[in-house]
Amino acid sequence: MKDVLRIECSRHNLQQVRDFVRAFLHRRDLPELLVNQVVLAVDEVVANFIIHANGEDAHQVIELQLVVENHYLNVEIADHGGSIYLPPPHVAPNLAEYIRQGRKGGMGMALVNRLMDRVEFFTRDQHTVCHLSKHLA
Repeated sequence: MKDVLRIECSRHNLQQVRDFVRAFLHRRDLPELLVNQVVLAVDEVVANFIIHANGEDAHQVIELQLVVENHYLNVEIADHGGSIYLPPPHVAPNLAEYIRQGRKGGMGMALVNRLMDRVEFFTRDQHTVCHLSKHLA
């Protein structure tokens, strides 16, 4: 089963993304903890695309595709903006150092990597794509 959502690059659309993902997963009668983990991970990636890749330019579009097959949820988030956004490779942050420095931000992708089984960023047709995968069984 597959569902697709297209949104403009505005933070105002993040609630629509969360609602879309939550509804898709609830139709599959999945545990609430798993639903919340996926919603949080997808929200973080979409927010990064909106803010960092597109500068909240509402003329740009992000497409979100959710597919369940063979007990795996596959999420593809495709950025149709004019720039390529590939975050640096995942390195586990030093939490004690973050706290000592009083830093804010920069922890989102570390969280996504912990919540999902697979996180990949790549380019396709001059667009950035993030693929997230989670085993459901």
